[in-house]
Amino acid sequence: MKPSVKRVLVASVAGSVVLGGVFVLLPPDGKDAAPPALGPAGRAMAAVGAGTPAALPDLAVLIGEREAHLRAHPGDDQSWAVLGSAYVARGVRTSDVANFPKAETALNTSLRTKPEKNPEALTGLATLANARRDFRAAKKWGEQAAEQAPKRWTSYPALIDAYTGLGDAKGVSKALESLQELGSGLAVRSRAGQVYRSRGWRENAGVELADAAALAESPAEKAACLHRVAELAWERGEPAEALRFDDAALAADADHHPAMAGRGRALASLGRYSEALQAYRSASTRQPLPEYDLELGELYAALKLKPAARAQYEALRVHVKQEEAGGVNNERLLGLFEADHGDADAAVKRLTAEYKRHGSPETADALGWALHRSGESKKGLKLVTKAMDKGPRSPLIAFHRGQIERELGWEGAARRHLGEALRINPFFSPLGVPAAKAALEELGEPSEGGPEEVYAPSPAAQGPQALTPRRTAPRGTSPRGQSPRTQQPRTQQPRTQSPRGTSPRQTAPRGSSSRGSSSRGV
Repeated sequence: MKPSVKRVLVASVAGSVVLGGVFVLLPPDGKDAAPPALGPAGRAMAAVGAGTPAALPDLAVLIGEREAHLRAHPGDDQSWAVLGSAYVARGVRTSDVANFPKAETALNTSLRTKPEKNPEALTGLATLANARRDFRAAKKWGEQAAEQAPKRWTSYPALIDAYTGLGDAKGVSKALESLQELGSGLAVRSRAGQVYRSRGWRENAGVELADAAALAESPAEKAACLHRVAELAWERGEPAEALRFDDAALAADADHHPAMAGRGRALASLGRYSEALQAYRSASTRQPLPEYDLELGELYAALKLKPAARAQYEALRVHVKQEEAGGVNNERLLGLFEADHGDADAAVKRLTAEYKRHGSPETADALGWALHRSGESKKGLKLVTKAMDKGPRSPLIAFHRGQIERELGWEGAARRHLGEALRINPFFSPLGVPAAKAALEELGEPSEGGPEEVYAPSPAAQGPQALTPRRTAPRGTSPRGQSPRTQQPRTQQPRTQSPRGTSPRQTAPRGSSSRGSSSRGV
């Protein structure tokens, strides 16, 4: 056999074996097959195929090898799929969105080379769309991949992310069920933990994420799993525990920038502001993400460092434009930012379009809050209420709802939801937490009286005449659009004797309760 022919055959066989193992047959529990013994490229290929983080040096080797191979063999559809997926993984790990157009080109080339039965390329395109927050496209590609290879478990994590971004709770449940039927390893447990966390099932999420961390082998995998455990601890209002896990994540992989930002979040919650600023600056310097800019800017604002906050907000705008060049959708984040720190009317326009594309509860909340900030509180309350009913147990959504209800004069409901935000996570935002506490203090305690002033007395207490029902409302509620004050029974003290003799709108003028407060959970 000629040496040139022999090299082509060896490369083709090696590529087929690796891709068959990684993209099709690799079991999520890792029990039935050993990882490919191909050094750095093999490790990166296994991680990319399983949807877990890969070490950056390994990704660089894999990308270099695939690029060299494809220059000689441009018709290798599977290598194009591997290269495209590796570009996506590197873009996510480094926040360098310049990788995304390269990934799109490589994955589309794979599909053109092999239009039928190519779930590897379809899954890569779904993962790319999720990274760009284009959840409609992710759903399309993910469903095609699952249809072509329903027993290929690696298609379902991308589908879960797509359904989550679209607010399709049933789709998430169905995709997770399919994923769990096909395996129970690190990738499956990690994804299940994230779903449970978004549903507010914290104990279930904790079990799954802890198991995933125990199964992690590579430093990059361990760092990612430990950071997810840290996020869960912080959301429970346990910043010291969150700091411990983020420190462990950085000990495993010093380049894991989400853990750096997580350290900043936890340190700020603990009142260690100098260390928090340093941690945030480190994360933002390594990976300049707009969400880091917003968190750091709001921390500066909470510390009364207004020039530094403004500079960080300008950095956010710059980084959003940079990500737009890579096709990344930051409309929800930018809309929330504009609602609190910029042009609320522009935020409404931006978020209205985004809500039509991606009608998730988080987007509904963002649009509702922007409507409130632009003076349309009643419309905003409908959307925020919908988000709270259908979405995650979020302190930010509860805070938004409480502030809007306070503006509308629904004092009982406002107390309930502002208090709920602080109970879910007493550290959810450096600006939102003080605003919630100040609003509760201004609202004060409920009016004097008890159930006898709200509900009809029992027949035994009032006699036969009490059998006639009274039109009353449960405590803390009122008909749509009416202030709770108009619901008080005639037996209460005259209005002039109320501790707060002004109307709800007078006690909480628009702009005093929330303008300048955080519009985003960190």
